Amino acid sequence: MIEIKHLKTLQSLSHCGSLAAAANHLHQTQSALSHQFSDLEHRLGFRLFIRKSQPLRFTPQGEILLRLAEQVLPLVQSALRECKEPGQTNLRIAIECHSCIQWLTPALKHFRETWPQVNVDFKSGVTFDPQPALQKRELDVVLTSDILTDSNLYYTPLFDYEVKLVVAPDHPLANKLHIQPNDLIDETLMIYPVQRQRFDIWRRFLQPAGVIPTLKNVDNTLLLIQMVAARMGIAALPHWVVESFERQGLVVTKTLGDGLWSRLYAAVRDGEQRQPETEAFIRSARQHAMKNLPFVQGIPRSSTDETRTTQPENSLQW
Repeated sequence: MIEIKHLKTLQSLSHCGSLAAAANHLHQTQSALSHQFSDLEHRLGFRLFIRKSQPLRFTPQGEILLRLAEQVLPLVQSALRECKEPGQTNLRIAIECHSCIQWLTPALKHFRETWPQVNVDFKSGVTFDPQPALQKRELDVVLTSDILTDSNLYYTPLFDYEVKLVVAPDHPLANKLHIQPNDLIDETLMIYPVQRQRFDIWRRFLQPAGVIPTLKNVDNTLLLIQMVAARMGIAALPHWVVESFERQGLVVTKTLGDGLWSRLYAAVRDGEQRQPETEAFIRSARQHAMKNLPFVQGIPRSSTDETRTTQPENSLQW
């Protein structure tokens, strides 16, 4: 089978015009180069050039392989340059929550300062189902609290965060220290328009107690908080989402039970988790979140190993 080195030799022979000149250009002896051609011709079953011709002439078969060399070698050189000196690359990120933007944007700014050759683009929206798009190679990283089993995706834990009940300051529940499931039985729980089974407050807090409050879909975080402040319902959100609104006195956050905690992951395709730009982005996102977000926790080292399947349930509480 013809190899890259053979294509390089054919190209040198064409450019130099003689076997002796090509051997000198390739830093080989003429005898060694002649032997290489003889061995290749024997394996291919045809001659590549007319020996002792002045000027050197290729056979028709040799001309075909020479054209192949002219096409392939520039592509090989270009690919090797990109490997040694990566050029502009793209990192397409999706997040399953509008609220992540407020802490992810500064993290992206720092990442782009240290990785200027990477073009970052991200999509958000609770109605967007990003993990199938990740599997189809339409995305590169997904920030999610969902783990899809048997998905051939790799999940890197970022941090744990507390989900808090959000109510208006004058709501009766604002005076309770800890909220129990039965406290919500007559309430209107405002959620994003996704399957309710994806919400931790539903799956891990309300459903086990057999409590089914009225559910109302709201697809915008700011609108949701404004509706809570107007006592049009209650919500369950990560504390960082409402921290600034709570400081302004617009809403109050309460602990659900003994504390309802969830985990955020960075999902990538299995086999691509060690890409330098991907690792750098995940590291930057984790460091920024741990430094700036209230009520988040780092993950014990024994629990931070990447995983393909760590929990069968899905969770979402954006």
